[in-house]
Amino acid sequence: MSLTITPLSPALGAQIQGVDLSAELSAEHRNAIEQALLDHQVLFFREQPLNPQQQARFAAHFGDLHIHPIYPNVPETPQVLILDTAVTDVRDNAVWHTDVTFLPTPALGAVLSAKQLPAYGGDTLWASGIAAYEALSKPLKKLLDGLTATHDFTKSFPLERFGSTAEDLARWEQTRRNNPPLSHPVIRTHPVSGRKSLFVNEGFTTRINELTDIESEAILKLLFAHATRPELTIRWRWQENDVAFWDNRVTQHYAVDDYRPQRRVMHRATILGDRPF
Repeated sequence: MSLTITPLSPALGAQIQGVDLSAELSAEHRNAIEQALLDHQVLFFREQPLNPQQQARFAAHFGDLHIHPIYPNVPETPQVLILDTAVTDVRDNAVWHTDVTFLPTPALGAVLSAKQLPAYGGDTLWASGIAAYEALSKPLKKLLDGLTATHDFTKSFPLERFGSTAEDLARWEQTRRNNPPLSHPVIRTHPVSGRKSLFVNEGFTTRINELTDIESEAILKLLFAHATRPELTIRWRWQENDVAFWDNRVTQHYAVDDYRPQRRVMHRATILGDRPF
């Protein structure tokens, strides 16, 4: 069966029908999904009830999987992390961020599966770094090309929220030692498409290295606001068993935290990527 790909907005996003993600993926479907990801940056699939093993198997078609150092995971499938508001403080997801840019090789992408949802609320938004770059003026593009920015694990995972017990503290300290602040280019080139993308995010980016503190703060504030303009984004209203698959190299996302005290449970498999350039 051929896939049906329906674009959802000019900047990014498409819904895909005609594939069962719980089954073994054919080479034809795998290649078509990969191309759709390049074309649309975030893909949505309705009515895909995946168990953790099936979710990990699907994600692994696109690369090796990451085990998150902080979030809890499914014990028998540690490559699938659990975002459960009844268990873990997930407020760091309610900020525009690109996943794990504190790594030397940040994620290629991620596969997110909706397991339990509030009656309303709990949407997720994605923003296109490619569209954000292309919407910049030529002088600002010229300024940013060649600059680098620092990304720091502790900005989204501060000690006061993730070191409440002795076990949590030990995990946090080990993660901080394993992931010291590092630098990535402010403008990233996609390793497959060759398109340029804005690659700073409010979740982990702390400064632009080549600028003064005042200049860095002002430029980052401008870029964070510019990258998340409504016309550069898409908003997805989840239904149970929905799956989203996004290209983490060229997008940011924001999980809206507007549903408390209702519970929201999501499973995520994160695909390792390469060193940004």
